[in-house]
Amino acid sequence: MVDIAGARADAPATIRVLIVDDHEMFGSSLAFTLNSESDLAVVGTACTGKAALEQAVSTTPDVILLDQQLPDATGTSLIPPLLETSADVQVVMLTASTSDHVLISAIEAGAAGFIDKTRSLGEVAAAIRSAAAGESLVSPKQLARLLPRLRRQDADPTSSITVREREVLSLLCDGLSNADIAARMTVSVHTVRNHIANLSAKLDAHSKLEVMAIAVRKGLISR
Repeated sequence: MVDIAGARADAPATIRVLIVDDHEMFGSSLAFTLNSESDLAVVGTACTGKAALEQAVSTTPDVILLDQQLPDATGTSLIPPLLETSADVQVVMLTASTSDHVLISAIEAGAAGFIDKTRSLGEVAAAIRSAAAGESLVSPKQLARLLPRLRRQDADPTSSITVREREVLSLLCDGLSNADIAARMTVSVHTVRNHIANLSAKLDAHSKLEVMAIAVRKGLISR
């Protein structure tokens, strides 16, 4: 995973988490464990897509942990409406043995990344913190495999993406964290965050991972 153990500069003091999983016992157990972390607060659990959307509106989470298999919907189909509930919410897919086409669908829908259900509880907590801080939860190996398989669109000739922003895009697609990009470009992390914020606005993206996906699909960067 990218920077899964840190990257908390942009995260809120207390990160509000919504857990969406069709196994009630799993969701409750995960909620109990995450609530023991001083900076995490589980604001709700949901077992269906309908309940997830209702709770996302009523509880305003910072991060949503979203399972793919739900009784009334797939996780990937829920990502767009969940992102519409808040401008700042990040959706992290909880995966088991998910195939590449599901991961690609999640990227295209705007997910911040993925965390395997087999990872330790400490790693899940770290992933939540990274997502809240704006980091993408996907390894460089996954990026190299998945980005070239995204659906291609016509390049936008009127794009206002600057040369510096394209450089940031390229480094993002190499799997670098904000701190690594700052070091490579010899600028501050704050400057890198500003570039990513500008890219997000120009590309209408909800997460760093979606920034990469849209840029690749539009031909703004070659992968």
